[in-house]
Amino acid sequence: MTEDLDSNYARAGFHHRLAYGRRPALLLVDFVEAYFEPTSPLYAGVDAALASALRIRAAARTAGAPVILTNIVYTQGVFDGGLFRRKVPALSCMEKGNPLGDWPKGLEPLPDELVITKLYPSAFFGTALASTLTAAGIDTVIITGLSTSGCVRATCVDAMSYGFMPIVVRDACGDRAAGPHEANLYDMSAKYAEVVDEAEAIRYLAAVSP
Repeated sequence: MTEDLDSNYARAGFHHRLAYGRRPALLLVDFVEAYFEPTSPLYAGVDAALASALRIRAAARTAGAPVILTNIVYTQGVFDGGLFRRKVPALSCMEKGNPLGDWPKGLEPLPDELVITKLYPSAFFGTALASTLTAAGIDTVIITGLSTSGCVRATCVDAMSYGFMPIVVRDACGDRAAGPHEANLYDMSAKYAEVVDEAEAIRYLAAVSP
């Protein structure tokens, strides 16, 4: 009899639960117009993920948790896009000045929210994010954003690698199709993070509120 996937992973010890920390920050990864504008080469129809992320953002602000947004901005000519942009030519729409790189309505950064501009998938690679979180005493990152199989996953893996407890919110992440979205959530839950729904993320933020 063939062993099913869940049984196989359970026998191997995957999906082990990790304890949440006491000092979370919220990451909103790459919520930019390129994923919401139907004429964009990166259009993904992920409005529900943005709506969920905005509700979590409101809960984070109520809890006094830092809110950090990321985007990708390449110089004109996209010289700094490197292999990432060559592998995914559609990323050229993130060139500085292109409106597809703008924030969608409702997600304009507030004055006390940090914006991390990155060039590669992970919010940690080539940025000061890890140092900033460490200096602020942050031990947990709540991850939302786009896309689940790309920059969200890369950010999740690096968060764990740098010693921050990753919590990935399934409702507040989105991808081009259900298959990659669900497969990557499964992998992150098995090996790198706690994958939770929006309600659990908001309950956690309420619990750590000052």
